[in-house]
Amino acid sequence: MRGTMLYGPRDVRFEERPDPTIIEPTDAIIRISAACVCGSDLWPYRGIEPTTQPRPMGHEYCGIVEEVGSAVKNIKPGQFVVGSFFASDNTCPNCQFGYQSSCMHREGVGGAQSPVLRVPLADGTLVATPSVPSNDLIPSLLTTSDVLGTGWFAADAANVKPGSTVVVIGDGAVGLLGVLSARQMGAERIIAMSRHESRQKLAREFGATDVVAERGDEGVARIMDMTNGIGADSVLECVGTQEAMLQAIRSTRKGGYVSYVGVPHGVELNGEGLFFAHVHLHGGPAPVRRYLPTLIDLVWNGKINPGRVFDLQLPLAQVAEGYRAMDERRAIKVLLWP
Repeated sequence: MRGTMLYGPRDVRFEERPDPTIIEPTDAIIRISAACVCGSDLWPYRGIEPTTQPRPMGHEYCGIVEEVGSAVKNIKPGQFVVGSFFASDNTCPNCQFGYQSSCMHREGVGGAQSPVLRVPLADGTLVATPSVPSNDLIPSLLTTSDVLGTGWFAADAANVKPGSTVVVIGDGAVGLLGVLSARQMGAERIIAMSRHESRQKLAREFGATDVVAERGDEGVARIMDMTNGIGADSVLECVGTQEAMLQAIRSTRKGGYVSYVGVPHGVELNGEGLFFAHVHLHGGPAPVRRYLPTLIDLVWNGKINPGRVFDLQLPLAQVAEGYRAMDERRAIKVLLWP
């Protein structure tokens, strides 16, 4: 088959690769129905995260099960399934606490920007939909694999409650779906931090009540002005930079909650500053598997339409153009059809 490989900064190739096969008896092989480019893929694409050897790309996926290993009991060939970027057994203590992305036996899932994918620990990782979906549902189901699951975790980790005031820092796909998640959890006021008109519009459609374009100190000042000097109950940091993290902490009320789900690059916190900030911090790689049944149900029953974050669709063979479009901010998120 042909699949996506990253050789170095801005060097994405769609080239011949070996077909995936069952390696462990707990594996499954799925035929990809749709994949996409993730914002976190841009870190190695831009060279901020080094690439020492060519690597297969893609960790958001959904598709039809083609084959399962001898130890797989619950996932069957022919099912349409969604999985997470970390494979988990869903039975270890960490999984039982709801942190499948820290499963004691976790494995990274990579290479999803290709026609076929091997998924380890299939019974614990994959969740089947009630039946094979229509094509119009596939983009939204795909978001549950990572970007919606991460936005949902951001809202959950920031303790979003009915009636609360929420700030979302970052207007990428995760931030936008953090807005959607906060609305689903009953937030009364949702302030989206965004400088881009098209993203501001989508944020409002997903439930944002206010939009703030300022960043850094100016952004904090605006939030404080809008909350009568108190700060927000919950702040979702969906970027992963030093500026975004500090802005999040400083925009939160005393006793409030900050979640951080952007992959951190260059983030360092001062102990004394954090001590006197008096905020709760909770984040990390989203335990998407915890939320998959709920999110799939919301999509399946038409309660939410998160697939609208895909504002560019391309055939998988044009994946390099998809990376360029996201790198140049011409697209929020790129959907790839095999």
